[in-house]
Amino acid sequence: MKVLIINGSPNKEGCTYTALSETEKVLNAAGIDTQWVYLGKKPVAGCIACMYCKEHGYCFQQDEVQKLQQQASEFDGLIIGSPVYYSGASGQLISFLNRLFFGGFQRSMQGKPGCAVVSCRRGGASATFEQLNQYFAISNMPIVSSQYWNSVHGYTPDDVRKDEEGLQTMRTLGQNMAYLLKLIESGKQHGITRPEYEPTIYTDFMTGK
Repeated sequence: MKVLIINGSPNKEGCTYTALSETEKVLNAAGIDTQWVYLGKKPVAGCIACMYCKEHGYCFQQDEVQKLQQQASEFDGLIIGSPVYYSGASGQLISFLNRLFFGGFQRSMQGKPGCAVVSCRRGGASATFEQLNQYFAISNMPIVSSQYWNSVHGYTPDDVRKDEEGLQTMRTLGQNMAYLLKLIESGKQHGITRPEYEPTIYTDFMTGK
């Protein structure tokens, strides 16, 4: 089993990374592999609604988004981490996720657990947490929770390492993710597969459909 971890912070080993790493340790100890994606400091192109991905299953832009869309079947779970910017996730992360989920990635991740991890200095964590959870909630993905909202506090990685409750929340999150992944895997071995969904119905009140 393998979990994809997306670090949406421009700081590669900053506060968000520190929180995600605490969860990763628990997953690895449970025998679950992880793969990291770091978005870096360069701008990330947003979705232009060209619908190329609807036809081909992946974005026309040849970057990390396209690569992950083509790898989606390899992942059994997803963790998305972000710092708080004005009570929201980083702009580059949102541009990245809007393109990532709009193509075949979303279909491939149905039935697979996902969770968000948020890092903030002081406030805005719950709003950012809610924003990121929407990607899972619209994709038929079970959302993994913890003993508290999945957030840590601190201005620097050293501050985060002093947030004992936050780090414990990250470890509990890892336990819950590992537990759910193993339950899903056990279900497969006993003939329990993810649901076969009906074709999506799009209601358009403007045209009366």
